[in-house]
Order: sequence, then structure tokens, then C-alpha cells
Amino acid sequence: MRLGDTIDDHCSRCKRTTDHAIVAVAGDDVVKVVCRTCNAEHKYRHNKTGKKEMTAEQAFQKVLASVTGHLTSAVTQHRPMMVT
Repeated sequence: MRLGDTIDDHCSRCKRTTDHAIVAVAGDDVVKVVCRTCNAEHKYRHNKTGKKEMTAEQAFQKVLASVTGHLTSAVTQHRPMMVT
């Protein structure tokens, strides 16, 4: 990578992954970048947000809580009905 090249990285000001221009390198490693959307300069984060990604279960619980108004266990809510 060279100075001025475009690279994707997480921008803490934009709160999302955006195009960045490389402004500092050390050997072959990118050290600093500048966001091409908001012009914020920061160290290269390797496109990591610092937050863990939600599991499918956590995402389901979040959506369920937003619909019902409270957090419940998906296991207890989705019991199959017994047909006799």
C-alpha cells in the first residue's frame, strides 16, 4: 500500500465502514488514515469497530424486545404444540 491509496476502515465519527485515504505507513503496515466522507484522521483500525457482532439469537431477542416491549427467552416462547 502507498500513501493516498484507498482502503476500507471503520470511521468512529461516521459510525460505519467508509473509504479512507492512507496518510501514514510504517514499512508495509498502514498506520494512519483519513476518512473520505468526514475528513477525520485516525489510526488504522483494520476495519474493526471494537464491538462484538451480535449472534443470531441476540439479534432475534433484540427484535422481539422491540416488538413486545420486553426481553424474553426465544426457547420458552417457541414451544411446538402437541397434536393429539
